[in-house]
Amino acid sequence: MSAVFLDILRRVAGADNVLTGDAAQPFCTDWRGRYRGAALAAVFPADTQQVAEIVKQCAAHGVAIVPQGGNTGACGASVPLTQGPPCIVLNLSRMNRIRAIDAANYTMTVEAGCKLADVCAEAERADRLFPLGLTAIAPHCEIGGNLSTNAGGIGVLRYGNMRDLVLGVEAVLPDGRVWNGLRTLRKDNSGYDLKQLFIGAEGTLGVITAAVLKLFPRPRATVTACAAVRDPAAAVALLAHLRAVCGDRISAFELISRTGLELVFRHISGAREPFAEKQEWMVLAQLADPLPLPLDAMLRDALQGFDGIIEHRVTTDAETAEAWWMLRKNLSEAQKREGVSVKHDIAVPVSRVAEFVAQADAALRAVWPDIRIVAFGHLGDGNLHYNASLPDPAENADFIARHEHEVNRIVYGVVTQFGGSISAEHGLGQLKREEITRYKSEVELELMRAVKRTLDPQGLMNPGKVV
Repeated sequence: MSAVFLDILRRVAGADNVLTGDAAQPFCTDWRGRYRGAALAAVFPADTQQVAEIVKQCAAHGVAIVPQGGNTGACGASVPLTQGPPCIVLNLSRMNRIRAIDAANYTMTVEAGCKLADVCAEAERADRLFPLGLTAIAPHCEIGGNLSTNAGGIGVLRYGNMRDLVLGVEAVLPDGRVWNGLRTLRKDNSGYDLKQLFIGAEGTLGVITAAVLKLFPRPRATVTACAAVRDPAAAVALLAHLRAVCGDRISAFELISRTGLELVFRHISGAREPFAEKQEWMVLAQLADPLPLPLDAMLRDALQGFDGIIEHRVTTDAETAEAWWMLRKNLSEAQKREGVSVKHDIAVPVSRVAEFVAQADAALRAVWPDIRIVAFGHLGDGNLHYNASLPDPAENADFIARHEHEVNRIVYGVVTQFGGSISAEHGLGQLKREEITRYKSEVELELMRAVKRTLDPQGLMNPGKVV
C-alpha cells in the first residue's frame, strides 16, 4: 500500500514535494528535540485544492495526517508519534501567499504557511498593525500553527489571543471537503461560530489553510518601562495601577524572575543588566497609541513614587527598549541552552498570580530544597511560564527522569486551587493529552470527544493529540 499511496501523493503535490526516509526525519522532530516520531512521508502542498486531495486520499487509504507549519510548538502537536497508525506530515509552509489586504476594513487574508513576522511586516507596509507578539519565534512560526494552538504572546493584555484576532478561516475537513469561512465581517450572527472549532484544536478536527486576520491602527507613539519590583505582589498591584491610569494604552506587561535573568546573561551574547544592582524581580511595561502623544511623561508620572517599585527606567528610544526586551525574548532560548527543565505554561486570574508563585515555590521547595524555579511571562493576562530544574546538570537529568510527574502534580494542584489552567497558550499536544484528563470535568471531556467523533469519525486527524 505504501508505494502506491506515495505515488498518489507525488502526483498531487509533485515528486519534489513528497519527502521520505531520512529526508522526512527533520519534520518528524520538534524544534526542542524532545519529540521524535515516524511518518510515511512529509508532504508539502502548494494550495488548498492540493490539501483537499491529499486529505481525501489519506481518508480513503486509512492514513493519518499530522498538520504542520513552522514546527515551533512546545507540546509536540506538530510531529508524529513514535508509535501509532501510519501517517504523513502535512507541512503547509509552501502556502505562504497573502491573498488580500483591506486597509479600510482593517483585515488581511493570508494562507496558513505565512510566517508571523512576514504578516506583521506586510501589515506595517499598509500602515496597520497585526499585534500577535510571540517574542523570539516570530520569524519561524506560521499563521496556521498560531491558529491551531490559539497562540497568545505579549500582546494579549490589549489585543487578545489568536482566537480574538481572526474573523474567518478556510479549512479542509477530515473527509477532504473544503469549508470556506473566509468572512471579513465584524458581525455575523447566523448560527454557530464554526471557525472557533478549528482555532485551538491543534489540527485534530481539520486543516486550516487560510484565515482573515484583524488589523489595528499602527502605533505612532510607544514608550517602554523597565522596573525592578519588590515581589510579584507588587507587580500585580502596579499592573492594576497602570490600567487605571493609562487605560488601554498598555500593550504589554511582562514579569521576569532573577533566576531567569541569570540564564539569559549566561547564555545570550550581548545581554546586560538593566540596573546597577541586581534585582530579584523585574517587569517590562509598554504603552502605545495611534496618536503621537507624550506617553513617556504619562508613564513616568504613573511609576513615580508607586509603592513596591525599587527603581525604574523609562525610554522612547527603540534601541534601549529592544535591549530590555531582549532579556524577555531570549528566556526560552537561554533555558534550552542550559538544559532540560520541567516546563509549565499555566494561567490563573491576574489577581492570584502572586499567591500562585508563593504557594507553588513553597510546595516544591518543601520536597526539593535546592530546586531552581524560573518564573516569567505574561503577567498582564495571568499566564506564567513556571519551569523547574536542578542547577547541577548531572543531578538534573536524573531529577527530571524520576520526578517530573510529581513536580507536575504539585504545580498543577496549586493551579487548580486558584481556578487556573494547566495550558494557557501552548496547547496540549501529546505532552498534556493524558494530564488534562485529571483537570477537566468528565462532561467537558465528553463534549470534546463528541466533537472529535463527529468531525473526524476515522480518527485520522493528528491522532494522539489533545483528546
